[in-house]
Amino acid sequence: MRLTLTRPDDWHLHLRDGAALASVLPATARRFARAVVMPNLKPPVTTVAAARAYRDRILAALPRGAVFTPLMTLYLTDRTEAAEIAAAKASGFVHAVKFYPAGATTNSENGVTDWRHVRPALAAMEQHGLPLLLHGEATDADVDVFDRERVFVERTLPPLRRDFPGLRLVLEHVTTADAADFVRTADANVAATVTPQHLLWNRNELFRGGVRPHAWCLPVLKRERHRQELLKAATTHPRFFLGTDSAPHPRHSKETTCGCAGIYSAPAAIELYAEAFEAVGALDRLEEFASQRGPDFYGLPRNTQQITLRQQPWTMPAEVPFGEHTLVPMRAGEVIRWRLDDGQQN
Repeated sequence: MRLTLTRPDDWHLHLRDGAALASVLPATARRFARAVVMPNLKPPVTTVAAARAYRDRILAALPRGAVFTPLMTLYLTDRTEAAEIAAAKASGFVHAVKFYPAGATTNSENGVTDWRHVRPALAAMEQHGLPLLLHGEATDADVDVFDRERVFVERTLPPLRRDFPGLRLVLEHVTTADAADFVRTADANVAATVTPQHLLWNRNELFRGGVRPHAWCLPVLKRERHRQELLKAATTHPRFFLGTDSAPHPRHSKETTCGCAGIYSAPAAIELYAEAFEAVGALDRLEEFASQRGPDFYGLPRNTQQITLRQQPWTMPAEVPFGEHTLVPMRAGEVIRWRLDDGQQN
């Protein structure tokens, strides 16, 4: 069986930098035409100048002949100025601003500590039509880790929508029925990305055969009923689209006493989405999810190239190179049902 799609885009991606960037970029560039690149480097990408420099490094690391466009983002901090937002919009290559609650996830220590500090930046985003990408978790110490997304949806999103009704929001890597319901009932300014792990796995995967650090991500995997709701949203609703949140970490930083959160799905990203859609009889809707809804929300043209997937099982390597280290990809050592056509370079 073959499945031909308009070449998809990844609307949520971590590429890291330096030798790590060079290691992981080819897997994404082979499958996707564009990707929204996260700004949580050390130091974070907080200015247009830093975003331009990072973009240049990404383009320089592309394999020869690859056709791929990085869509850059700025990291929202308590000190982000409205003038920087205006410059980002004018740049033509910065396409969104990323919100991390301080301390929520990897390299988020520079994130927002109080929404009052960023109101001028939010107003500028609303004015200039620059989307705000939300890591939607409440980080209060008294909030259970499995409830962090639900609490964020209940406490933070309603006043944000009330105060900035024209602000375009993407609730990234949604994991709960609560978040899915919020997006479904919101207006056209609100969308969501969904990862392959949250479509294919529930929280049992964290403990399958023992504690599995390579299934540890934030937001954490949830109950099966939430996974089912995400599948329903991804396969039916026009404002849910592909965003892998592929987040590479060296093996030793995952398999340690305080392991990093993040799942590296890039080596089989579109193939894993095909598995998820196939499992619920929705392969005919994969192209809309992967190739159409994201560009439409961001106001960008849809791609014209195509890719072909074949239903041909193959085994994901147990580990892959990552600079001077190695990393363990999603479904390491396991069979993937779909394969990107071997003759395709891009």
